[in-house]
Amino acid sequence: MSRLMIGSRASLKIGLISMAGASVIGIMLGSICGYFGGKADTIIMRFMDVFQALPPLILAIAISAALGPGLNNCILAITISNIPGFVRMTRASVLSIRRMEYLEAATAINCSTTRIIVKHILPNALSPLIVQLTMGVANAIISASAMSFIGLGVQPPNPEWGAMLSAGRSYIRNYPHMVTFSGIMIMITVLSLNMLGDGLRDALDPKLKN
Repeated sequence: MSRLMIGSRASLKIGLISMAGASVIGIMLGSICGYFGGKADTIIMRFMDVFQALPPLILAIAISAALGPGLNNCILAITISNIPGFVRMTRASVLSIRRMEYLEAATAINCSTTRIIVKHILPNALSPLIVQLTMGVANAIISASAMSFIGLGVQPPNPEWGAMLSAGRSYIRNYPHMVTFSGIMIMITVLSLNMLGDGLRDALDPKLKN
């Protein structure tokens, strides 16, 4: 029980920090792509296409294998692998609103580009990003558990749910509780975050409001 409780720190830390980093970098790059377009958009999006040629988990495993196992490297690997999703989501949101009349009015009164993006564009483009961030934390926890399971994440003797699954798999027939409870914790946490993401989507989407 104590290892399950302390292991939640590592899993949640990886999920929250990696998604926070990926969202900040992704929103910045996506805003540049969506607002300015042109060569900047082409160059950045071609880099994102290269990153998205591999599934996020495979890319995270490759990065972690190159950097070496450990908590910080696991966070960095998951952060990098999730940046393209935020870039594409932000770019699509910015493209949908950049021709709105209030942005033309802001340009007409000589608002700076930074102020237009920060004050006028991003607040109106954050709803889908918040939902993606919430669900991304759940995916990051699963990725962290998978990486710890194969020895690329949190290292023993530090507890982490995926590492606990890996350590207990040899005793699953005689002591099934060694893997059952850590698996249940991963399931409950991911399910809770997905339900939170669904609730936020319903709350933030005006089309779904009565």
